[in-house]
Amino acid sequence: MLLAHPAYLWLFLLFIPLIAWYVWKRRNLHASLEVSTIAPVARLPRSWKEYLSHLLFIMQLGVIGCIIVILARPQTRDSWHTSSVEGTDIVLALDISTSMLARDFNPDRFEAAKEVASKFVAGREGDNIGVVIFAAESFTAIPMTTDRSVIANYINDIRMGMLQDGTAIGDGLATSINRIKDGKAKSKSIILLTDGSNNTGNVAPQTAAEIARQMGIKVYTIGIGTNGTAPYPQENMFGRIEYVNLPVVIDETTLRNIAETTGGKYFRATGNNVLSEIFAEIDRLEKTKMDLRNFTSTEDDYMPWAIAALALFGLILLLRYTVLRTIP
Repeated sequence: MLLAHPAYLWLFLLFIPLIAWYVWKRRNLHASLEVSTIAPVARLPRSWKEYLSHLLFIMQLGVIGCIIVILARPQTRDSWHTSSVEGTDIVLALDISTSMLARDFNPDRFEAAKEVASKFVAGREGDNIGVVIFAAESFTAIPMTTDRSVIANYINDIRMGMLQDGTAIGDGLATSINRIKDGKAKSKSIILLTDGSNNTGNVAPQTAAEIARQMGIKVYTIGIGTNGTAPYPQENMFGRIEYVNLPVVIDETTLRNIAETTGGKYFRATGNNVLSEIFAEIDRLEKTKMDLRNFTSTEDDYMPWAIAALALFGLILLLRYTVLRTIP
């Protein structure tokens, strides 16, 4: 319980002289009579009213105590505390071209990337995060938000074939820049994950990188794919999908240039564990202190004490004029 004026609690010291006065009064209430012995009446049982008579005084003290607490203004408070968190603006740009179904990751690149991205988002408390998906075109899947559960759920719901097939790295980066540029955080970063080379789109990757640099946006690029060959999905002559080992081709030069231009870093993910380690490193790199000021709501909570005081006062009157009534 919080008190707006706790100094009023010092009034409880008044109980000391009140109790002393009560004791003195009880001792001098009745006239004295000297007798030779009280043996005949010493064994007589005392009336229950004699014990109950002290209850009135205790209840009177209770009324005074409730009034003192009311004067101190008891309050309830719903308080958000001020805390310092590490937050930033981040956009995840995820390649969803068909080649992401290659099975050099478990179960494939696409699902592995979604799983690691979801875990990354879940651990970024206080961050403002958005998601962009791209193939032959780019699309803002989730605008900037701090609701990590919404982001994680949508990432899990991303499906292959949502966009026309192809790899427009420049368009994906440009859409990400457009989404993050108005963010209020001091640190802005884009994590771009792809497994191929730019083969379509309206914006050249290096042009988008220059725009990001001018806006102070760092880009972390991740090339996903094992070294050598990997089983890629191919449609056979019967229209069925089968997996064929093909060379892994990632335009590492372009991805590295994008990262270097913007002050970010290029990573090569050759397996599930390596991809997890990369996101863990980015998580360590992208930390910015932010102060969160939380709202405090305070309400007076004196009503229970007022009700208790009225109830005790009513009970005192009831007892005084009924079972504890005295004849003057």
